[in-house]
Amino acid sequence: MAYRLLPLALASFLLSASILISAAVGFDYGDALSKSLLFFEAQRSGKLPADQRVKWRGDSGLKDGFQQGVDLVGGYYDSGDHVKFGLPMAYTLTMLSWSLIEFEKEIAAADQLDYALHAIRWGTDYFIKAHKQPNLLWAQVGDGNSDHYCWERAEDMTTPRAAYKVDTENPGSDVAAETAAALAAASIAFRPYNSSYSQLLLLHARQLFVFADTFRGKYDESIPLVKEFYPSSGYDDELLWAAAWLFEATDEHEYLNYVVENSGSLGGTEWAVKEFSWDNKYAGLQILMAKVLIQGGAESYTTTLKQYQAKAEFFLCAILQKNNGYNVRLTPGGLLFIDEWNNMQYVSSSAFLMVVYAEYLSPNNSNLHCPDGQVTPNQILQFAQSQADYILGKNPKLMSYLVGYQEHYPINVHHRGASIESKSALPAVVGCIQGFDQWYDSKKGNPNVISGALVGGPDHQDQFVDQRSNYEQTEPAIVGNAPLIGLFAKLHTLSKGPGNLRRFANIPNNYSIAENPIVFFHSITNTWSDKGVEYYRHKVTVINKSGNPITNLKLAVENLSGPLWGLSSTREKNTYVLPAWLKVLYPNKQFVFVYVQGGLQAKVSVISHD
Repeated sequence: MAYRLLPLALASFLLSASILISAAVGFDYGDALSKSLLFFEAQRSGKLPADQRVKWRGDSGLKDGFQQGVDLVGGYYDSGDHVKFGLPMAYTLTMLSWSLIEFEKEIAAADQLDYALHAIRWGTDYFIKAHKQPNLLWAQVGDGNSDHYCWERAEDMTTPRAAYKVDTENPGSDVAAETAAALAAASIAFRPYNSSYSQLLLLHARQLFVFADTFRGKYDESIPLVKEFYPSSGYDDELLWAAAWLFEATDEHEYLNYVVENSGSLGGTEWAVKEFSWDNKYAGLQILMAKVLIQGGAESYTTTLKQYQAKAEFFLCAILQKNNGYNVRLTPGGLLFIDEWNNMQYVSSSAFLMVVYAEYLSPNNSNLHCPDGQVTPNQILQFAQSQADYILGKNPKLMSYLVGYQEHYPINVHHRGASIESKSALPAVVGCIQGFDQWYDSKKGNPNVISGALVGGPDHQDQFVDQRSNYEQTEPAIVGNAPLIGLFAKLHTLSKGPGNLRRFANIPNNYSIAENPIVFFHSITNTWSDKGVEYYRHKVTVINKSGNPITNLKLAVENLSGPLWGLSSTREKNTYVLPAWLKVLYPNKQFVFVYVQGGLQAKVSVISHD
């Protein structure tokens, strides 16, 4: 049987080699950017345009809202199903617009400007339809429960398409305020290209903010059936978030004054958070307010703006592992880990905020001040890049979690349209239950590649099971893709520029940003399972960056549970020194030690040296 195994082994070797080569020379962030935008065309609902690039999709939801006497055709399906949820859709548009606002030149340089504007407008046109009266917003089309009973293409939908609204009697401050933020941000994005449309968006944003602020309440109390899918933790953050974006769009100080005066009561300067998502906007808000402080012109608000900045830097320092132990968890492979369910949405949003804040700091040559030391804008970018590279294939599984990128990516994506042959290939209607029997349970890969979809991603041990039923890991969502646009655009431009990202394109996922003369690079070189336990071979490269020879180097290696090679142990607990043959570590020279263990990586630090 060996002759049959050889081609498989060779193919596996070549695949691993191709991804390692890509990681070594740097990923094509421009390609990742274009594919990330293409995903939004796969999520379109409504009458598709003639220039639709995702050809396996067709028209769908052409009578949405008609049952309630309103035209709600258009917008986006949120993930692998066919419900149009207003809150995550609005957040998605805010993030798409923010990407374009901050990185317009970078997106244009990658020839993706038109696609980005079209992606935003597909959603904003829908929200204009959904907001026909100042104090009313249609916040959802479709029912998640009935939708999930069927596995069918959007073009064949047989599930109920009822629409649900918030109004003065049934308020939804969170969804109304997030929609206001989205339209305000979009008005900035469109201002140079379509001023009348920009003004229309701003008009709706102003009205929606007043509605959200005047008639307060959580939208999932007015629309109870959404609680199982996108429950709201509260609306305080969205009110501040909307006001912040209206200030960005108008420069009218009444909105800034709202953010300042309500900073305490609505939690803006009270909440120190370690995530940024469709439900929790505080970190994004705090970074926007830090921008106002950094750029100047609002000196009368300095005291409160500094409080916002302090909370913004708490978030960033926690992401960067520099927050005095109060850090966001990392997987052994170096991925930020916040939740088992679609963790990649938090990775993309965190990495986006990092590149944005680095952008704010750079003009003044300012640094991020963390409890464990200062971090330069370049170092912030390095960490953001490590997360992008993990997504694209520099990870223990050597897999791209961006579908269609590179050669090795998930092929059993939890997505109805991608998993069933298109109408052109299979014109007959695929029924509700037939879809489960014939397609959901199929052991074959999806017939349609949903290019650019960011799937939920691996678990806290970097493990990933590519199964259609494993929706926590294999289902994509528009909320995860939106922050990638700004992230990949920035990295694409820097990777092309002389002396920028190219000089740290090969930094491993777990780079230790340090002010010490000794720098550590952590990487995982092998992984295997034994009796149900995952083991990792960790390689640590130690580099002398001090400019002077170093002797008598003493290291602490904590949380070590397995064997270690390359250092000499001492009588002191967790303490190691250089091997006997290595007396001096000269400037810019390095040495390597390795260890094997399951679970999280060991913590390596310098105790002393001469």
